[in-house]
Amino acid sequence: MTLAFWCVLIAIFLPYLATGYAKFTGGDFGPKQNSDPRAFLATLEGARKRAASAQLNGFEVTPAFAAAVIIAHLAGGAEQSTLNALAVAFVISRVLYTLCYIRDLGVLRSLVWFVGMGIIVSLFVVAS
Repeated sequence: MTLAFWCVLIAIFLPYLATGYAKFTGGDFGPKQNSDPRAFLATLEGARKRAASAQLNGFEVTPAFAAAVIIAHLAGGAEQSTLNALAVAFVISRVLYTLCYIRDLGVLRSLVWFVGMGIIVSLFVVAS
């Protein structure tokens, strides 16, 4: 399995780190809240609410990244090292995106989001 494929697996699980932050940093999440965690997340404010939003964005973008990695592998037009580097860069962009979101750095977060989307496009371009 290539490093790029491992990055897809990492990207799949990254959103759960954000939701973990949202749920467990306030000390108020327990069995009662776990009966309807989405309702609980909807009540959060501040950094914890932003972490929940970062989680949702992670789930939204991960399928596009996974498809780009798979298609780039199948197309075979790029060196594996290039695909690996782009995949690692995407994972790093998602970590930075989540941190920017939690810390309320909106402009920087948006810039990092554009970088991540550019990496997805790049996976298609280098494989063509």
